[in-house]
Formats: sequence, structure tokens, C-alpha cells
Amino acid sequence: MDVWATIVSMLANVLTIVASGIAIYLFVTKRKTVSLAFRALINYSSQMTLSELKAKLDRLNELTADDPQQAQEVRNILGDVTGQIQGNPKLSREFLDVLKKAAKLADGRVDLTEQRKRALVSELRERLRHANIEGLHILMGEKK
Repeated sequence: MDVWATIVSMLANVLTIVASGIAIYLFVTKRKTVSLAFRALINYSSQMTLSELKAKLDRLNELTADDPQQAQEVRNILGDVTGQIQGNPKLSREFLDVLKKAAKLADGRVDLTEQRKRALVSELRERLRHANIEGLHILMGEKK
């Protein structure tokens, strides 16, 4: 029985070495393809965040800030949006000025009006659209 265990163990070690060699070979010869695959995986996470933010902005568009019953929900969603953007280092750098505006509206430092809400939602939508397009360029390998 020890002979079989030794044979299986040696075979497993040899197969591990072969698999590692194949991985190294593919990494060296197919560097661009492997790099593109990793970028696609990283970009997927960013796209999910952008989709969630877009859904929150759609919900904000449905609410009216001037309606006292809906104003608190508008503030809550703005708080969600600011928290989500702050949690993403790339977005927090790109959206810093918009983030400050949203935080002021969310915590009540600035009066929440329908006009301010719509302006903020429009600006966030445009920035998200730009971030989405930029993500596609990175995915296609056009931009580093």
C-alpha cells in the first residue's frame, strides 16, 4: 500500500510541475490576453458599482424633494450614494466635488430642493456615463 501512495504522490508532484510550467508558458507567451482577462475581471466589479449607482439615481428621479414625505427618502438615498462612492477609491477621487454636494444635501447642511436634487442627479448620471465609457476603453485595451 505504501508503494501506491508513493506512486500517486510522485505523479501528483509531476503533474503540479507540468501545470505550473504550462501556466508560466501561457503567461509569458499570452501576456496581453491574460492581462486583458484580469482587467475584465477588475472592470466587472466597477461596472456592478456603476449599475447600482444608476439604479439609485433612477429611484431619486422618481421621488420629489419638495414633497415632505419623500424628502427623507431622497436624503437617505443620497446618503447611500455618497457612501457607495466613498467606498470605491477610484470613484471617490473622480467624484470628489459631486460627493461633497451630495453629502451636504444628504445631511441637511444645504436645503434640499427639487432643482438641487435634479442638478445633482444629472451631474452624477453624466459622470457615471463617462466612467462607464472609460471602463469600456480600459476593457478593450485602449487605455491604461
